[in-house]
Amino acid sequence: MYWTLELASKLEDAPWPATKDELLDYANRTGAPAEVIENLEDLPDEEEDVYESIEDIWPDYPTKDDFFFNEDEY
Repeated sequence: MYWTLELASKLEDAPWPATKDELLDYANRTGAPAEVIENLEDLPDEEEDVYESIEDIWPDYPTKDDFFFNEDEY
C-alpha cells in the first residue's frame, strides 16, 4: 500500500468518520483511481474499525503545518 498527496486528495471529501466499506463505496462512486481503491482494499478487514480522517489511514499525511507557506502574507 502506498499513498501520495494526489491519491489522498481523492478522499478529502469522504464522509469522515467512515468504515473501510464506506470509504470503498465513496471511492467507487466518485471515480477514484484504481490505486486509491487498491489501497483501501489493503486496509485490515475489521468491521468495527472506524477511520476518523485520512491520518488514520496514512499516518504520514502532511498537514498545513508541514509546509512553510504563510497564508497571512498574501
